[in-house]
Order: sequence, then C-alpha cells, then structure tokens
Amino acid sequence: MAVIELQPALAAAIKAAHKAATILQHYAQRRDELTIDFKMHNDLVSEADQEAESAIKAVLQAQCPDYGLIGEETGGSAQGDAFWVIDPLDGTTNFLHGLPFYVVSIALVAKAGARLDNGHTTETVEPIIGLVYDPNRNECFTACYGEGAWLNHSRIQCSQPQHLKDALLSTGFPFREFNFADQYQPMMLQAMRKTRGLRRIGAAALDLAWVACGRFDGYWEMGLAPWDVAAGTLIAREAGALCQDLYQQEPWPASGDIYCAWPALAHQMHEQFIAPHLTRRKGPSPQWMQG
Repeated sequence: MAVIELQPALAAAIKAAHKAATILQHYAQRRDELTIDFKMHNDLVSEADQEAESAIKAVLQAQCPDYGLIGEETGGSAQGDAFWVIDPLDGTTNFLHGLPFYVVSIALVAKAGARLDNGHTTETVEPIIGLVYDPNRNECFTACYGEGAWLNHSRIQCSQPQHLKDALLSTGFPFREFNFADQYQPMMLQAMRKTRGLRRIGAAALDLAWVACGRFDGYWEMGLAPWDVAAGTLIAREAGALCQDLYQQEPWPASGDIYCAWPALAHQMHEQFIAPHLTRRKGPSPQWMQG
C-alpha cells in the first residue's frame, strides 16, 4: 500500500465542504423552489443534496483520484487503499423546514493495514480523516487519525462528567425505520430519569461534533447510515471520546447503531440504559467494512 498523506487529503475535504456549503446556503434562501423526493418513509432528498454531493465529488476526484468514493445520494465504491464516505447534507429534514441544524460531512476511510504519513498504520477498516462543516455557524470540525480534533483553529476535547446525573445527552428518535423502536423507547425513558436532560437536534454528524467539543456530554442513536457517522466518529475519538457500535461487534459504528461519550461516561451509558434493552441486530455490516 502507498503511504496516505493526511494533510493534503484534509485540505481537499475542506475545499469540497465549502463548495457544497455555498450550494446549500443558496438553496436555504429559496426553499420554496426546491423539488423534494422521497427515497423512503421520512427519508428526503432535494436538488440541494444532489448538487452539493456533485460539487464534493468533483473536488475530491480531481485532488485525490486514487481514492474510491461512496456518497449518500449517488453511491460509489470502496476501491483503493482508502475511500471517501460523504453526506452532502446531514440534517435534510431540518434544512427543508428552515431549522439551522445541518452540516456537510466528509470522511476518508482507510483499509486495514493502511500506512499513514504520520507513522500510524490502521488495524481495521476505519476513518482516518473526518470533517463536519456547519455553514450556519461557520464551524469546521476536523480530525486526522492520531493527531487530535479541532474546531476551526482551536484544539477541542470532550467533556468529562463523572456521573450520568451530571450529563446532558443527545439522541435521535426512530424516524425512518421503526423495527428497533421497542429497544430504543426504554433506553430513552431510562436516560431521561438518570441524566440532566436529553436533546434531539436531528443531525448525527453534528451531534458527534458537539460531543467532541463538550457541548453534549454523550450521544446515542440507532438506525443510521455509515455516511451519517463516519466523520463524526473520528472527530469524537480524536477529542478523547469513546465512540462505538452499540452492539460492540464492529470496530467503528458503520452500521449506524452508535454511542459516544468520554470513556467513563460511555461505559455507564452502555451498562445502565443501553445494553439491558438490546437484542441482536438483524442484517449484515456494510460490505465495504470487510475490505
């Protein structure tokens, strides 16, 4: 495998995210002109998503042609030693309703055994670059594997509450698939009783970025997609958080069942209100997790 150069790839991701954000903010002022399609129940897509993804792909394919690319809207392949995983608009429903909680999410995921130019070698298929850009606040959350996490030009770390009773958590309700609602509902009830409070902002990548910078103390959700969590997982991990598969079966939560917090708090979350209500997940991990 060739050595993966992290900073040039991150620079390409930043450029691509800003290109996409310009498109999103243009459409944000013209929401009544958008054509909205339904991929499935409560899973929406518009020209904003599609044009933003096309802009991201154009930049990344021009500047990093050796990497594969998987986009939420257009699919793709996990070819090469590493591949991009893209969500051009995480928080589409918020965006379409004028709620200013949506982001561009871009991750570079490396195959197992990939050599990085900072001396690290990946042990599994896992994210090595993560970017979450919030255009409404001009906040760019970034991370490179083994190099920490950043908000614009400032280093960030997750918060470190000692007990659940002192923690403000974020979550996401079932919205697209409901076959796990019977597991999720008792988790939410227990979390309401055991913590300082719950919030639901409707954009998983932003949830993870806000755990990374300490705005939320922890987060969990079920039924997401890889592009929802790939970038945020690395950013949270590099900020000191434990970010794992709810079922503890995958090296990172590519199947979209996720919990995240400072390690001591994450263990309390999992033991006290997550694990007691889990049943075995149905369905395989994404195929590219095996590559």
